[in-house]
Amino acid sequence: MKLIVCGGGTGGHIYPAVAIAEYFKNQDSSTEILYIGGKYGIENKILKNYDYRFETIDIKGFQRKLSIENIKRVFKTTSSMLKMRKILSRENPDLVIGTGGYVCGPVVYMAALMKIKTAILEQNVFMGVTNKILSKKVDYIFYGFDEALKRYPFDNAIVSGNPIRTLEFNYDKKTARKELNFSSDEKIILSIGGSGGSQSLNDAIKLFVNYAEKNNIRLIHSCGEAYYDELKEEFIYINYDKFELYPYIKNIGKYMQSADIIICSAGASTLSEVSYFGKPIIAVPKAYTAENHQEYNAKMIEDCGAGYCIKEDMLNADILENRVQNILFNQDVFKKMSDNSSKLYKGDACKIIYDTLIKGR
Repeated sequence: MKLIVCGGGTGGHIYPAVAIAEYFKNQDSSTEILYIGGKYGIENKILKNYDYRFETIDIKGFQRKLSIENIKRVFKTTSSMLKMRKILSRENPDLVIGTGGYVCGPVVYMAALMKIKTAILEQNVFMGVTNKILSKKVDYIFYGFDEALKRYPFDNAIVSGNPIRTLEFNYDKKTARKELNFSSDEKIILSIGGSGGSQSLNDAIKLFVNYAEKNNIRLIHSCGEAYYDELKEEFIYINYDKFELYPYIKNIGKYMQSADIIICSAGASTLSEVSYFGKPIIAVPKAYTAENHQEYNAKMIEDCGAGYCIKEDMLNADILENRVQNILFNQDVFKKMSDNSSKLYKGDACKIIYDTLIKGR
């Protein structure tokens, strides 16, 4: 069969698309896969690590105001739709799946107009503008969380969970810690600011290091490549050998499994990866995300008892210390949050998506 997957702009859109593509290929080695991304997105860098055909279209999201730039983007969208018609006519795919980002608009919409079987993945609790438009055209909608289905109970919608790269997350805690040279009994906190980093989280971690040292906690912080050089200079005087600073952690699954608590932004893909391991979550939603979807995700984490939500404008070292103290040094709370985090992970999302689209289940 021929499969087109599309998703772009952030790792949270790209990696689920890659996970779906890999699963389809593993089920049928003859599957031909084309990945379509945005011309300027991070997918151009990430997809170099995968053996898929890759094409781009020139598409950007619209600004929330009347402007000359928006008029230009209207023309780009029209041009992208025409390019997609040519690509789809040439490829004649059996299936087109979109996992998020502006690039999915022209790709999936045109496929639906051409009567090609289509599906979208809505990873977040709150549906974005592009997927709201596409939801009225596609054959199937897959949701990352139950809460999304409650908000948008379309007849063609299924809760699949969010696809994760299970081959890269295939670690038990003991093995993960051994490979990273961490002791089996030490307390570990992993802090992740997302693919682009988080200034507010970086600022809080600067002082939170003191708490980690005082309580002999290993603290691992991924600050984002744009912030790394500056932070490295600021941390040069910290003489605490259990503090680790990285611009980006490539094999993040191993570090997630090693951790006791994970502090992270509230992107749906990241939250799904954390819940795959059943870790208590301190979610820090980024305030500038489209439709403020991360805050909805983070509130869902707190409401279901899997962790805490700390809004960016409330984040500081003191509140981090308080939340960590409540989880890490209270076994009842730790176990309850771990159990509730595990319940958020729905099982093999890729299998559910594959079986629904290919086997008709």
